[in-house]
Amino acid sequence: MMRIQTMIAGLSCAVLLLCKSAFAAGAPGKPNVLFILTDDQRRGTIHALGCDALVTPNLDSLVQRGIAFDRATIMGGNQGAICTPSRAMIMTGRSLFHTAGKLDNHVLLPQCFRENGYNTLLAGKWHNERTAVNRAFTQARTVYFGGMGKAKKGSADGDSVEITVQDYDPTGKYPAAAAKATECDATEVIADSAVEFLTNYKDDKPFFLYMATTSPHDPRIAPKQFRDLYDPAKIPLPANFLPQHPFDNGELKVRDEMLAGFPRTPDEIRKHIADYYACISWADHNIGRVFDALKKSGRFDNTIIIFAGDNGLALGQHGLMGKQSVYEHSIGVPLVFAGPGIPAGKRSDALCYLMDIFATTCDLAGVAKPEGLESQSLLPVIRGEKPSVRDELFFAYRNFQRAVETPDIKLIEYTVGKDRHTQLFDLKADPWEMKNLAESPERAADLARLRVRLADCQKKLDDPMLKK
Repeated sequence: MMRIQTMIAGLSCAVLLLCKSAFAAGAPGKPNVLFILTDDQRRGTIHALGCDALVTPNLDSLVQRGIAFDRATIMGGNQGAICTPSRAMIMTGRSLFHTAGKLDNHVLLPQCFRENGYNTLLAGKWHNERTAVNRAFTQARTVYFGGMGKAKKGSADGDSVEITVQDYDPTGKYPAAAAKATECDATEVIADSAVEFLTNYKDDKPFFLYMATTSPHDPRIAPKQFRDLYDPAKIPLPANFLPQHPFDNGELKVRDEMLAGFPRTPDEIRKHIADYYACISWADHNIGRVFDALKKSGRFDNTIIIFAGDNGLALGQHGLMGKQSVYEHSIGVPLVFAGPGIPAGKRSDALCYLMDIFATTCDLAGVAKPEGLESQSLLPVIRGEKPSVRDELFFAYRNFQRAVETPDIKLIEYTVGKDRHTQLFDLKADPWEMKNLAESPERAADLARLRVRLADCQKKLDDPMLKK
């Protein structure tokens, strides 16, 4: 009996040691999380999701390993720099008017994981309150608090994008004077930080790594090998290209709109799109470096990977250049989940917001969600239990634009001074939003129904426009 007990004890110790070793190498257990957010990357700009002109082998591989949400959106913005409210909604899991683009004292997504035993790292663009970083992250590297970089002349491969960055500040203050300019391109520097973290990570705790690139935001600069992939003369114009927007939407002279001439010309728009695609391929290359480091660490199979863009971009569609609208090209973003427990090669047309990343990631990792979230978990969609978790989506841009869409129909209302405009689009028949049906007698019932739903959304979401 003693001999059997000794053998059992020895076996138990061996199993415990094996489990500990396996967990440290990323074997099944509490999953790690790698959340990658690009800047200004609109929906569909991945080769595997239908953009044949784009070269994105690493994002293609992620799409093949997981589920892509083809109707993912932001809710809009209350300022021209849409990425600030967009990131606030992602981090808080709350809607536009309940954050007003600020993090305040809400429990943040990485903070939630930190409080549940995770090491959390920020690498890259933050663009929200500096004081929130240390409550969310245990580590921070090459943090960029600004909105966009600047062109830097004379690098070995041409120009690059320069940003000013800081590493973890124990005081949590992150004074602007402490920031240092990057010596090489911003996207590469940010990826370097993520690669270094993954390469040297030895802790038994799971990690939550949030990497936010500056590509493909302007200035749209990429190394020559990526620029050479795209000949502007061969870039197809979008189906809804217009020389100018048909009416004043309230933001026709915002900074983004001044990046191209008036009226827009096909050649200029093709050049902008070619540069945009080159920056997406450059971002994809650096994302691939991070994937390689994760694989070499032995943690790839036990890591939930989330990829998204923070907002869309027009680049000639509807005669616009920026993201200060509620058209699909500006509110639509890529969203992909891959990793343990997530089916491979799946696509969903479920309506969802980027803020739904919060609840979904918590559920995938088995982490308790904080109270008060407006984020809806997409786990039932991922598992195939439901086709969708939302029946409608609401959008807003400042006080000028309000919209609501169902799976089939979208209504946009514009109020610019005393001028009002209404657009009604059949998204199934007209995904490019080119045929306005608002004056069609056959669609009068749809218009009335969508106006009621829009008013209901405004009330539910505390739209400040209702007080005016």
